[in-house]
Amino acid sequence: MKRLLMSVAALGLTTGMAAAEYKLTILHTNDFHARFEPISKYDGPCSAEDNGAGECFGGSGRLVTAVAEARTRTNNSILVDGGDQFQGTLFYTYYKGALAAEMMNKMGYDAMTVGNHEFDDGPEVLKGFMDAVNFPVLMSNADVSREPLLADKLAKSTVIERGGEKLGLIGLTPQDTDELASPGPNIIFTDPVQAVQGEVDKLTAEGVNKIIVLSHSGYGVDQLVAAGTTGVDVIVGGHSNTLLSNTNERAEGAYPTMVGNTAIVQAYAYGKFLGELNVVFDDAGVITSATGEPLIMDAAVTEDEVTVARVAEAAAPLEEIRNKVVAQTDEAIGGDRAVCRAMECTMGNLIADAMLARVAYQGIQIAIQNGGGIRASIDAGEVTMGEVLTVLPFQNTLSTFQVTGATLVEALENGVGQVEEGAGRFPQVAGMSFAFDATQPAGSRVSDVMVGGAAIEMDKVYGVVSNNYVRNGGDGYDMFRDAANAYDFGPDLADVTAEYLAANAPYKPYTDGRIAVK
Repeated sequence: MKRLLMSVAALGLTTGMAAAEYKLTILHTNDFHARFEPISKYDGPCSAEDNGAGECFGGSGRLVTAVAEARTRTNNSILVDGGDQFQGTLFYTYYKGALAAEMMNKMGYDAMTVGNHEFDDGPEVLKGFMDAVNFPVLMSNADVSREPLLADKLAKSTVIERGGEKLGLIGLTPQDTDELASPGPNIIFTDPVQAVQGEVDKLTAEGVNKIIVLSHSGYGVDQLVAAGTTGVDVIVGGHSNTLLSNTNERAEGAYPTMVGNTAIVQAYAYGKFLGELNVVFDDAGVITSATGEPLIMDAAVTEDEVTVARVAEAAAPLEEIRNKVVAQTDEAIGGDRAVCRAMECTMGNLIADAMLARVAYQGIQIAIQNGGGIRASIDAGEVTMGEVLTVLPFQNTLSTFQVTGATLVEALENGVGQVEEGAGRFPQVAGMSFAFDATQPAGSRVSDVMVGGAAIEMDKVYGVVSNNYVRNGGDGYDMFRDAANAYDFGPDLADVTAEYLAANAPYKPYTDGRIAVK
């Protein structure tokens, strides 16, 4: 009898220990942006020769290998994505979401959140992607009930079982997605903190005590959500392309960044890293340990040959377009987001100059290009159309219109109003110059605005060229929506930029102080 009681006691102790320590590995990606092929250190195309020389990063072939290897290091893992699989290369232009769905299914993703770029071609393309994937796509902070394509399909959260425990997964997308993309008029985006807390409360009431938010709202918002909610254990981030690391000198914060008991992670972008977070929960679902590091997808990671062959097959129809050499540059043209969303950058000057040169004969005096529309740099040497399309993948067209000087100043204030957040609305310009002081309150940061060498006149009407996205109110440029004499159907911005490069080859990138940071 004593031996039986001891056995029961031992069994109870063992069971208690097992329940008290639940270990989970969270593998994660974000902001992949159709980089199915390896990329250069500048996040642009990387040649087969450079890839063979070990100078390239990422690509679906490496991710397939890295995910499989990571799964061998644990007996309990999930693979999730922080949004923005769409847009960024010719693969998306040609295949829309189909190739992304195929590759994500191949890797066995468990869930993803909707990124703003998942709405670039409206709800229809997102629905097609969701129909094709074998996992839930989530978005908590939006009312989609009036959008028939998504109303019965796009859930706010889901519950999956892993290792004998229930995991609650919640999706989160930028609250300003209606400004950043093209979701259409039927979707209403809402406050992220309230949306997440509402889903946490619902999941908690169902007995789920391990909750992971898949967030495409940026590192700053993720910290606000962590601080403003209770019950969130992990936030897998995206949108701000933030590298969190404990070893990389370019990291913007620790991996994970802890806010209270919530662990926040993000793994830069473009498939250059695979995040690997190892979490231990106690019996109450509270994190007792959260450790890990994003894994660099460099030449040390062997590419899966079957995946490489499939990507090459998918690339075949694109080759003729992207291999066409359009120009030559003797220096790299910098399109780094950290620069082009904060100050004058060489890629911004090139694009704005190209826009203005194309329509100057119409009496247009000013060009404005949103920094968020600049998606990559271009290496020194021959410039191919594929590289230009990687920089400008959105198929935006030139828009010309007329506004007053006062409206232009309002637009510039909008452009620098969120510079501390790295927002894509930052204005790269031509035909004008201005200064701004980010220490001042948003709305009163801009000064010294000059047009054609003369001080701007508030009542004067100026001719402006931008892209159709900005002209129609994208990135907060609402002041352009009712502009006079608007024409949104000019040539493709990528074509205009390629032709300008060709006309000025060999192109020499430059800055000239047209944007001064005080």
